[in-house]
Amino acid sequence: MTSTVLFTALIVAVGLERLAELVVSTRHTRWARDHGGVEVGQGHYPAMVLLHTGLLVGALAEVWLFDRPLRPALAVSMLAVVAASQALRWWCIATLGRQWNTRVVVVPGLGRVTTGPYRWLAHPNYVAVVLEGLALPLVHSAWFTAVTFTILNAWLLSVRIRTENSALAALSANAPEAAVRDA
Repeated sequence: MTSTVLFTALIVAVGLERLAELVVSTRHTRWARDHGGVEVGQGHYPAMVLLHTGLLVGALAEVWLFDRPLRPALAVSMLAVVAASQALRWWCIATLGRQWNTRVVVVPGLGRVTTGPYRWLAHPNYVAVVLEGLALPLVHSAWFTAVTFTILNAWLLSVRIRTENSALAALSANAPEAAVRDA
């Protein structure tokens, strides 16, 4: 089996993981709306979906079309970063419980989560996204995809984090002890 086929299997596995996230997120969105949750920042969500889909498609296309080489030391180290980013992402999901979402949904009355990775970082889920977006394509030397995703993701995260922080601040202003972490 070639490294290109193995890389394709890795990308498919990450794609399936993303689908699992969407199932969890849809369930959480429904729960949040049933409990008075309000979604904000819907305008950037399609760009986020497109960018994350583009990461997977771009990495595959770059490796297959441009015959990117597998560099074992790079592949092993980047695969370790990908695994660590997945672990961090699911730690965030587990810590936030129903408050985790791929959308920005705030539910009045929920307390701010300050456990797990949120004890040390304001947005640990985005640390996972940044690390994975850089490392996943580099598992098979798809540097163009890694650089392009990283630049576009920096812009998108600046919008996303500003949106979340504004939503949390507005919620806190209306109910001083109520806030929701990373929606």
